[in-house]
Amino acid sequence: MRRALRGASSVLILSGVLLLVDAGLTLAWQEPISAYLANRQQHRLTARLVQLEHTEPTVVELRALATLPDPKQRVAFLARSLKRRAKDGDAIGRIRIPKLGASFVVVNGTDPADLRKGPGLYEQTPLPGVPGTTAIAGHRTTYLAPFRHIDRLKAGDRITVEMPYARFTYAVDHKRVVTPDALWVIRRVGHDQLVLSACTPLYSADKRLIVFAKLVATEQRGPALDRTLVQRPSGVA
Repeated sequence: MRRALRGASSVLILSGVLLLVDAGLTLAWQEPISAYLANRQQHRLTARLVQLEHTEPTVVELRALATLPDPKQRVAFLARSLKRRAKDGDAIGRIRIPKLGASFVVVNGTDPADLRKGPGLYEQTPLPGVPGTTAIAGHRTTYLAPFRHIDRLKAGDRITVEMPYARFTYAVDHKRVVTPDALWVIRRVGHDQLVLSACTPLYSADKRLIVFAKLVATEQRGPALDRTLVQRPSGVA
């Protein structure tokens, strides 16, 4: 009996120590267990994103692209096409925030299961390249905490979103704290913009910290840029 009690006591003490370590790491950095799981998901998503970037448009898409001489139109067409195909949780692009040293694969959707993988695109908003407001949400304390430090962003700081069809550079304009039901933040405004959303304050879902960034540059990639690829379907039966 004494031996069993000593064993049980040791287990309880060890469990308590581990809980304290987990709490300490969460306060100082991020929750380690969910970070580990999300990191594995990000590795898988990176491979899928590379595959997506090397996937050529369908014959039908190539024919449609051949009728669009303006690169902006081709970018918008490819953005809408990807949006239609993407399923919840699919890799769709990568967000980079140089000031924060952040680089994460973005997934389609903002359901809890989606955000466990990485930052997620609001389904109500278009992909970059389509006129309007693109909104991306991310955790601040769990699952790699991709948006933990977005409160440090200042006006003029750059954010880059790399899609298979183009690279978009945004400049931070301003920040604002709103309630969770403030859907006006994803409405279309007079310019193309990116909105980042995360819970605030830390360890609370009471409000949302919103970062507004204005599109300042677009660099076409893949079929949006390659005229040879775009013109190829003319010889397809």
